[in-house]
This record gives sequence, C-alpha cells and structure tokens, in this order.
Amino acid sequence: MIYDEYQFEKVNPDSMDLLWKGGFRHFGTYFFRYSIGLLNGEYAQVLPLRVLLKSFKLSKSQKKTIRKNQDLKIIIRDCFIDEEKKDLFAIHAERFTENRPESLYNFLSPENTATTPCELKEICIYDNDMLAAVSFLDIGEKASSSVYAMFHPDYAKRRLGIYTLLLEIEYSISREMDYLYPGYAYRENSFYDYKKKFQPIEYFDWNGNWLPLSNEETSED
Repeated sequence: MIYDEYQFEKVNPDSMDLLWKGGFRHFGTYFFRYSIGLLNGEYAQVLPLRVLLKSFKLSKSQKKTIRKNQDLKIIIRDCFIDEEKKDLFAIHAERFTENRPESLYNFLSPENTATTPCELKEICIYDNDMLAAVSFLDIGEKASSSVYAMFHPDYAKRRLGIYTLLLEIEYSISREMDYLYPGYAYRENSFYDYKKKFQPIEYFDWNGNWLPLSNEETSED
C-alpha cells in the first residue's frame, strides 16, 4: 500500500504538474496520495485519473448535457469564498448521509484562496441571479486538476456536476493544457464512476505509469 502526505504552502506550476503525475491530490495546503481506500466497508484499489485533453471527444450524453444547460450563465474567475458560496455548500452537503464535509475550507485554503498553494479558478453557473453550481479548478503549467464541485439540489436533473467538469475541460483546452486530473475513482464500481466517462482517459498504476482505462470501465450509462 502506498500512502504519502505533505504540507506545502506554495507550489510552482511545473511542480504541481509533477505532483499530479505522481498520483497526488491536495486540499488547501495538505497534499496526499493513497493506493488503497475503503469502499462500502471493503478495501479497494484507488485509481487516480487524467483526461487527455488534446484528443478529448464529447460523448452523446455529454453533448446532451451541454445543450440542456445553454440557458445558464457561466462565469470563470479567480476563486474567492463569500456567503453565497458558503450557503450553496451547506445545501449541497445535505446530500451526503456519510462523510458529510463540514466546510468549503476542508477543500480550499482559507487564506489567499486564489493562489494557495497554486492558481485556483472557480467556474460559476448562474440561473439568472441564482448561483446554481460552482466548481474549483487548480491550474499548473501544462495540466489542471478538479478540486471540488457543488450544485443546488433543485438543479439535479441538469447534471451540473458533469457540466462544470465539461467546462473545466473546455477552459483547460483553451489554456493549451495537456491533461486534466478529475480526481480519484476506484477499480471497482463506485459513486465516482462518472469520472471514467471523459474520453480518452488514463489511470495511474502506482508503479509510475499512466495507462489507458479499458472501454468496459468507461462505457456510457
């Protein structure tokens, strides 16, 4: 089993790329990676994932999600935390019956949020003046990484978690990134399988290699 953790207050863009390449994620200044996790009370292999942006192709389902949300307003900007986002987080967190997060600061730095430990963007989705969803995206030199996403349950049928990830991919491509790291999933089926459906995608084998994820594991719903 691999388990590593570190505290880094500031990381330059090319070093962020190397950390993600090595299977690391971070929440605020806390960096971590682990090869085995608990899934439904059983040990399961963790799969760090990355989307190959230069050959990314939208699936039929993803195209449908984009069309469904064309009436919403998109704002991409440097990240900051205000009461509007805190309120949305509190509502979003009610979806979880186990391991419910306590605060946005479980995932983001409370100080200098937009630059700690690296450049951090937010992608906000508005329905008129209502904040319907937000996702947070780390920016490295040639890669980006999804940190956290949240949405109002009234918009669940719009698949805004998928939509914000598609917008993160689009934004990363516009900045000529090579990879987007959407986070961890498991070898076994889990709640995180939606991350496997952004093609083409690779997983980290914990021996230093990034390998294609098989078609069987990434088939559409």
